[in-house]
Formats: sequence, C-alpha cells, structure tokens
Amino acid sequence: MQSSKERVLLQIKDNQIAYVILNNPDKHNAFDNSMIATLTKIFNEIALNQEIRVMVLMANGKSFCAGADLNWMKSMADYSYQENVTDANAMALMLSTLNSLPLPTIAQIQGPVFGGGVGLASCCDMVFATKRSNFCLSEVKLGLIPATISPYVINAIGMSACRRYFQTAERFSAQKAKELGLVDEVIEQDELDLTVSNVIQNLLKNGPDAVRQAKQLIFDVAGREINSQLLTQTSESIAAIRVSSQGQEGLNAFFSQRDPNWIVN
Repeated sequence: MQSSKERVLLQIKDNQIAYVILNNPDKHNAFDNSMIATLTKIFNEIALNQEIRVMVLMANGKSFCAGADLNWMKSMADYSYQENVTDANAMALMLSTLNSLPLPTIAQIQGPVFGGGVGLASCCDMVFATKRSNFCLSEVKLGLIPATISPYVINAIGMSACRRYFQTAERFSAQKAKELGLVDEVIEQDELDLTVSNVIQNLLKNGPDAVRQAKQLIFDVAGREINSQLLTQTSESIAAIRVSSQGQEGLNAFFSQRDPNWIVN
C-alpha cells in the first residue's frame, strides 16, 4: 500500500483484487503528467501479476475524475507542438494500457466524471455509477477536443451519441450514461461498495485463465468478417482450453458436482 499522500494508491486484497484509487480529492482527482505516468506504471504492474484476478478503478472524495488539472493545462499553453504531441502520447499510452489489461476491470464511480475521466471509464470492462454521478465531455468548452479518449468513448457510446456530446459539452446523468452504454448499473450511493463486491465474487468463481481468454476473445473477434479463418481460429481456441488443465478441472468439477480448485471456500 502506498502513502495516503500519493495521488494514486494501489491496494491489493487477498493477493487477487487490485484497487487503483485516484487520491487527489482537493482537485476532484484531476490528473497531470505525473499522475498519468503513475497510472501507466501501476496498470503495467497489474498486467504482469498473474495472481491478480480483478482490478477496480475508484476514487476518493466527491468526484471520480475532473479530467486534466487546470494548472497543468495552463503550463501546457506554452508547450511547442512537438511537446504537446509527446504529452498526448503519454495519455494515449495510459488509456491503451488500461483498455488492454488482460483481466476484468471495474470502474466504481461515486461522483462527477469530466473529460479524461470519461475516457478512464470507457476503458473499463464494467462501470458502476451512483445516481449522483454525472458525465461531461467538456473539452470544447476550453477550445479543445477529446482526442486521445475518443477511440474508447466512441466504442462505449457510439458515433451518434458522440456527435452530440463531443460538440455540446453538456452534462448527462448516470441514467443517460447507462442508456448510452457507458454505465452498466446506476445504484444508490450506499449500495456502491456492496454491488461491486458482489460482481467481484462472481468473477472469482470463474476459471482465471478462462476469464482472461474470454476478454482477449472479444478483441480478437470484434469487427471481423465471419469467414473460414475466423471460424478456424475460434474452434482452435475452444479446443485448446478444453484440453488445458483448467478446462479439464472445470469440466470434471461440474460433472462431479463439486467446486473447481480455483474457488476458495
């Protein structure tokens, strides 16, 4: 566990659940280049740790994330074009690292989400938000565009919604975010921890390798033409996991009406 003075905390529970906590509440968890670098480092560490089975991205304070820190943005006003490219590449790398983590990722959102914070949520597999949460793609208010987050936000809510919210920068509710596909469930504030905990427990009942491969399967298959090459690839994938030690254990446990060995009672 890191010091509470750190603006990003990493807590690992039972060697299986990683909690990445934005810890800059005085600035509504707005991030700068230092926080971006720290998040990238933490996400990479989690990706390499085979014992971690679930990651939860959450925040301390009233806001989940207000996007970019204003003082940092002020300093960037004097950056050259190439310095801006370098800076944006760091943000793009952080988002890509989060998006491609090989394990289940959950965004636990307790308050407002602006700009880059919407990008963070869009990169997670599951998003749970409270009724007091609201969302805003606010970049155009500052004469900017949501460029580095756009691949993930468009993937989450679609072109039609982005054609509106990228340009209007209007706030929308957690319920609207659910309707758009950004949020999975909208819940009461005092039920957020329990709801996420229940989802984690469900995930831990599943085969660890199977969960990781199921996530990779989505990236491998999405958007591809259904042809003989894809059919062969998916057939080989299911065959490989059926004969794997975990696949054999899962099938034997099911037919023997017992828990598989990855479930710890």
